[in-house]
Amino acid sequence: MPKIFDELMERGYIEQITHEELKDTLNNEHIPFYIGFDPTADSLHVGHFVSMMVASHMQKAGHKPIILIGGGTATIGDPSGKTDMRRMMSREEINHNVECFKKQLSKFLSFEGENAAIIVNNADWLLNLNFVDFMRDIGSLFSVNKMLAAECYKQRMEKGLTFFELGYMLMQSYDFLHLYNTYGCKLEMGGNDQWSNILGGVDLIRRVGHSDSYGLTFKLLTTKEGKKMGKTEKGALWLDSTKTSPYEFYQYWRNIADDDVKNVLCLLTFLPMEEINRLASLKDEQINEAKKVAAFEITKLIHGQEEAKKAEEAANALFEGNGSLENMPTIKVEENISILDAIINCKMAPSKGQARTLIAQGGITLNDNKISDTTYMLSSEDFKDGYAILRKGKKVYYKLEK
Repeated sequence: MPKIFDELMERGYIEQITHEELKDTLNNEHIPFYIGFDPTADSLHVGHFVSMMVASHMQKAGHKPIILIGGGTATIGDPSGKTDMRRMMSREEINHNVECFKKQLSKFLSFEGENAAIIVNNADWLLNLNFVDFMRDIGSLFSVNKMLAAECYKQRMEKGLTFFELGYMLMQSYDFLHLYNTYGCKLEMGGNDQWSNILGGVDLIRRVGHSDSYGLTFKLLTTKEGKKMGKTEKGALWLDSTKTSPYEFYQYWRNIADDDVKNVLCLLTFLPMEEINRLASLKDEQINEAKKVAAFEITKLIHGQEEAKKAEEAANALFEGNGSLENMPTIKVEENISILDAIINCKMAPSKGQARTLIAQGGITLNDNKISDTTYMLSSEDFKDGYAILRKGKKVYYKLEK
């Protein structure tokens, strides 16, 4: 087995590290580390997936995960990559979202054993800070000139950066110091867009006299062209099955580009590198087998083996003529519903105008018959087997049941 730092490098996770000695520290010691999540929704999404995978790899190698939920910092909102100030959240919203996160994180991390993961909420130490003491003890160690040069503030500078947001870096840096003092946490990790904030925490700990604080960023999940993965026509690809169904989740990975197969297998599955290299070497039509493996393995991690199997069967039934249609996305409709309303109900288009455009472009099929009439009304003839199959393009299907 490779050492953990080498394994993370081989799988393509690591983007930047603050100090070269981190490699030996991770390979030869067992240390507490932390990754933070802002509870701005009641579910994690694909953008958090890499963080969860890295935390899982690290724990399996003997390191102790500290999952920091940003209940305090979420009241401000991280300005990284944003052009507008985020909406401030109530304590009730944040607490609800924290509970939702715990359930999803438990699929990746063990909360028992010698290096059991723990979940902490920075609201516990941030919300009751004394402002004058904090600014004297922590604020005095930060250079505003250096902060304003950070990437996370550049976009916000154009529209006007509030002092409220400027404090975000101080608070995240203080989180690291608090975790260092309380749990012996020596490493902060996050996506590459967090580099400036992570540097702030590492520097803060070293400024107060400790030389064993480190930072590591991992690559964001992107396509070969550099676009962020996990965005669909409906928005984010959520890890909650009520927001993104297991079938939709499976189909997303089943339809990735050929060039993205290896990266997705490396970052989002626990398959050994030998098997990943074999799958990624497949060419032409055979690469579809690798995509099926990726879709199944990733869906299994998030939704469990049973749901992954159902999604796989539904996809096979639609695209290969075998398997079960039982588990494909389904909605109840009136028998005499108009084709435009059916399209909107399935969220294939947000309005009747766009639904008409889809039909005019030849993008809508009902039971394998191309629809060209925008005034078409479904009838009992369309529900001969008790259902009708509505398709948009080649890959988006819905089963209509009356």
